[in-house]
Amino acid sequence: MQRVRVWSVLACLALAGCAMSVAPPATQKEARESATAVPGVVLPDTESLRVHDPIGRDYALWVALPAGYAAHPQKRYPVVYVTDALYSFPLVRSIRNLVGQQGVNIEDFILVGLPPQEGLTSKQSRSRDYTPSDPVRTPSGYYSDDVTYGGAAHYRDFLADHALPMIDARYRTDPARRVFAGHSYGALLGAYVLTTQPDMFGTYILSSPSLWFDQGLLPRMQDAAVMPSQPIRVLLSVGGYETVKPGPRYSTGNDMLRQTADFAGQLQRSGRKLQVENIVIDGEDHLTVYPRVITGALLEVLPGEGPYTGG
Repeated sequence: MQRVRVWSVLACLALAGCAMSVAPPATQKEARESATAVPGVVLPDTESLRVHDPIGRDYALWVALPAGYAAHPQKRYPVVYVTDALYSFPLVRSIRNLVGQQGVNIEDFILVGLPPQEGLTSKQSRSRDYTPSDPVRTPSGYYSDDVTYGGAAHYRDFLADHALPMIDARYRTDPARRVFAGHSYGALLGAYVLTTQPDMFGTYILSSPSLWFDQGLLPRMQDAAVMPSQPIRVLLSVGGYETVKPGPRYSTGNDMLRQTADFAGQLQRSGRKLQVENIVIDGEDHLTVYPRVITGALLEVLPGEGPYTGG
């Protein structure tokens, strides 16, 4: 049939003088006018729940179920909660789906993202919800005058009393295998929960925690830390550039490499049921380290059925 079509075209050209024309490429204006814009991009296998905080705030919980969730109605899954969900939720979802290989390399898990309070910017919400105190503002400090600090205790209780129970009631979760993952202020929140209500999560992935906050308040709280009732795993990490040295990628004020190492030592000596690891990721700074941290941490704390395959 294909040969017939070719000869038909040749016959048309040779015998009937048919002319073949090729449409010119669309101009930028035509391409722009013909495009149809939609409000946003929807990630498959995700949904957003609204949780009301009794003091008058509303938060979303973003949920991404693993591909095989519906096909295994009897199975219960670990849940990974990630702070700063505007950034981390699509990242961790992609890592689970690509690196995880549907449970081969990383065990399938339910992903829950914690985005900002509705009506607030990420900076406004995280500055308040992820920090344990209202620090004294100093000219050389890392603080802002246009945000509120010190709401971590309330946000912790909101998660414990409202958000986590909603996820456990709606999905087939394994509450004994909750994982907390956060970076920077998000990891500071995790360190605060670990210190004050450790049994909320069985594993804490704390990437570049802002332990410098309020003159090192979190390290100073360790003598009064709450004892967990079960063994807790803590994975601390920091980028190799997160120390004070000359150069554009190094920190200009806080030696987070030393602070994280000191904090790991505190936790290891505390006598609590903590399995603590501290990893330095060479070649990474505060802005680039998290994708490597969370990929390696998930491979370690939620190993798949294996053996590992790189595809």
